[in-house]
Amino acid sequence: MKTSRIAAAAAVAGSAVLVLSSPAFAHVSVQPEGAAVKGGYAVVDFKVPNERDDASTTKLEVAFPTEHPLASVMPEPISGWTVKVTKSKLAKPAEMHGETITEAVTKVTWTATGKGVEPGYFQKFPVSVGMLPTDADQLVFKALQTYSDKDVVRWIEVQKDGEEEPENPAPTLTLTSASASASGATAEDASDKAAKTETTAADSTSSSAGSSDTTARVLGVVGIAVGAAGVAYGVLAGRRRTTV
Repeated sequence: MKTSRIAAAAAVAGSAVLVLSSPAFAHVSVQPEGAAVKGGYAVVDFKVPNERDDASTTKLEVAFPTEHPLASVMPEPISGWTVKVTKSKLAKPAEMHGETITEAVTKVTWTATGKGVEPGYFQKFPVSVGMLPTDADQLVFKALQTYSDKDVVRWIEVQKDGEEEPENPAPTLTLTSASASASGATAEDASDKAAKTETTAADSTSSSAGSSDTTARVLGVVGIAVGAAGVAYGVLAGRRRTTV
């Protein structure tokens, strides 16, 4: 009985070690540089970590949403990678800010010309996008990550409300309302302005006090000097009269 308990405990401990020692797999994600404001433009970074220890990431394909098409998509050149922007005709023309859009970017593909993203590293792929939709709170970008051994990881599962994160979640960009963004900027600017005003006032007061103190000291020294000169003149005049 005692032996069986020890064996069971050892098995549990062994499984715990395996769970704790297993890698915490990161996934392809997308984040804005600043804020992605509805109806505006933004620069977003697709972050690609290498989850493997025996292969490099050599290709990234990102599908752009067609239900909320983006008329402007401009990738930033990256050393060691080529980029291809694919445009397609929309099944249904979309109205965007008073204009009718019949085609939009549906995919961007980055291909490594060298070693790619090696084990233990990650790579950011910046893209300027716009104009962002005003009738959506987020945009989903499904991505395919290809490794040097030809293995492909499909980051295409959409997160559902109230459910746990899927095993291979699709990169999701959260959009910010224009009013919330403007309100936050105004409050921050006002706070900075107030702080600068207080600093300027304090500096001005300090400078004024320092100036007054310096003036008083100068006048005191001048007064002493004039008094001393007067005394000396009186002594000399007394001597002259006595001599005469």
